[in-house]
Amino acid sequence: MTTQPDLLYSEEEEALRAAVRDLLTDRCAPASVIARTESDAPHDVSLWKALTEGMGLAGLLVPEEHGGQGATHREVAVVLEELGRAVAPVPYLASAVVATEAVLACGADDLLSRLAEATAIGALAVGLHTAPGAAFKRVRLEGGTLHGEVTGIADAAVADVLLVPADDGGLYAVDASAATVVPQVSLDLTRPVATVVLDGAAGTRLGEAAPAVRRGLRAGAGLLASEQLGLAEWALTETVRYLKERKQFNRPVGGFQALKHRLAQLWLEVVNLRAAARAAADALATGTDTAVTVAVAQAYAGPVAVHAAEEALQLHAGIGMTWEHPIHLYLKRAKADSIAYGTAGAHRENLAELVDLQAP
Repeated sequence: MTTQPDLLYSEEEEALRAAVRDLLTDRCAPASVIARTESDAPHDVSLWKALTEGMGLAGLLVPEEHGGQGATHREVAVVLEELGRAVAPVPYLASAVVATEAVLACGADDLLSRLAEATAIGALAVGLHTAPGAAFKRVRLEGGTLHGEVTGIADAAVADVLLVPADDGGLYAVDASAATVVPQVSLDLTRPVATVVLDGAAGTRLGEAAPAVRRGLRAGAGLLASEQLGLAEWALTETVRYLKERKQFNRPVGGFQALKHRLAQLWLEVVNLRAAARAAADALATGTDTAVTVAVAQAYAGPVAVHAAEEALQLHAGIGMTWEHPIHLYLKRAKADSIAYGTAGAHRENLAELVDLQAP
C-alpha cells in the first residue's frame, strides 16, 4: 500500500520559518537589497554568515557525522521560501543545495564538512540554465590540470570551491583562487552569474561527474520551486495590501470587481504552486517518484512566479515602475528563475518521457 505524502508544514518547520523570517526582516530590508545591487558587492556576506554560522542552515542536508544538521529537503524548502520572499542575495541554493548534493553523491567527506560548517562556499561549475539530465559542458584535463571555460555559473564570484566536470568523466574540486571569474551581465541582480576560466588549474578528483551533477541539478530544480513559491506569495500579499490602501474615486482600488477576479485567479495559482513545491521537497526527502515530482513542480512554478510578479508590478501602477520599489527585483528573479535548471517547456518534455506520454 502506497503511503500518501504529508505536504502540511510540521511544527518544527514553522518554527524554522519564523526564525528565518525574523532574521531576514532585520537584516534584509528591500532598500538594502536594492542598494547592494547598485554596488560592486551584490552578495550579502554578513547575512550569509548569520544564516550559516549563526543558524547552521548551510548543513541542513548534511549528516550529523559530517558536521551538518541531518535534516531533509523539507526543511531546506522552508528556508528557500523565506529567501524567495526577501530575494535575499545569498548563495544558499548554489552552495547549501546544489554543490552540497553533488559532493554528497561523491562522498567527499572533508569538503562536505567545510560546506556544512560554512567555512567554504561551493558552486557547481555547470550553467544555471542546465536541466537535470541534460548535457553539460566539461573542461579539458591535460597533464593533470584543468583547462577551459564555462559560462552562466551562479554565485561563482563569492565561491571558495568550484566543482568542475572534466572530460575524463570526473568531478574536480578547484580552489576558486586558481580560476579567473569574470562577471556576466545578469538580469537577476541578486543572483549574479559569471564565466569561470581555468588555465592550468589544479583540482582534486571527487568522483564521477555525471551522477553528481544530475543529483545536484535535480535537487536545485526541485527546491527552486520553493523559492519561486516564496516570491509569488510575497507578490500576492503585497499587492493585496497595496490595493486595500490605494484609493480611487474615494474607495479602495481593491474593491473593484475586475481586480478581485485577477487576484482570485492568482491566489489559486499560488495555492497550486505550494502543493507542487511541497510535493517536490517531500519527494526529494523520501526518494519517492523524485524525477516525476520535480518535473511537475518546475513545469508549473516558473510561469506562476512570473505571473505573480507581473501582476504585482502592474497593479502597483506608477509606484511599481520606480527603482525605489522592490518589485523589479522580484520580477527579475522570477524571470531568471524561469530558465534556471531548465525551462518549464524542458521539464514538460522530460515529464512526457517519464510517464510515457509522447506527442502524436
